[in-house]
Amino acid sequence: MQGRLSAWLVKHGLVHRSLGFDYQGIETLQIKPEDWHSIAVILYVYGYNYLRSQCAYDVAPGGLLSSVYHLTRLEYGADQPEEVCIKVFALRSNPRIPSVFWVWKSADFQERESYDMLGISYDNHPRLKRILMPESWVGWPLRKDYVVPNFFEIQDAY
Repeated sequence: MQGRLSAWLVKHGLVHRSLGFDYQGIETLQIKPEDWHSIAVILYVYGYNYLRSQCAYDVAPGGLLSSVYHLTRLEYGADQPEEVCIKVFALRSNPRIPSVFWVWKSADFQERESYDMLGISYDNHPRLKRILMPESWVGWPLRKDYVVPNFFEIQDAY
């Protein structure tokens, strides 16, 4: 089932894949990493002027990593804002996705957290560095194949 935004993207020749609708009826689209930045700019111009949230997850051990963007179209006087969910999948071996910081400034800390926890590198992000873990931390803690390093906790001392 194709949604309104998907039909609009097809009409304008923009490559994507419709993933249907979530439980709230929000349209979900898959965008290739190499197309993401240009489509993000187009969506912003089209009216999706608010990045509600960005997160990332590990699809399966040894599989793809996904960066998820929840966009909202805020208009003055609108009863119900229009929303869309965008998923951008990246290979685990070299997960690179263009940053949308220059489109939506609210992507700053959210993309940094996805980098810190899953190792997804956001190209052209101005301050892409760890935000939760120490700079010396090795690995990406939210990957399903992550092996916890041996460390000593104070609670284990008693």
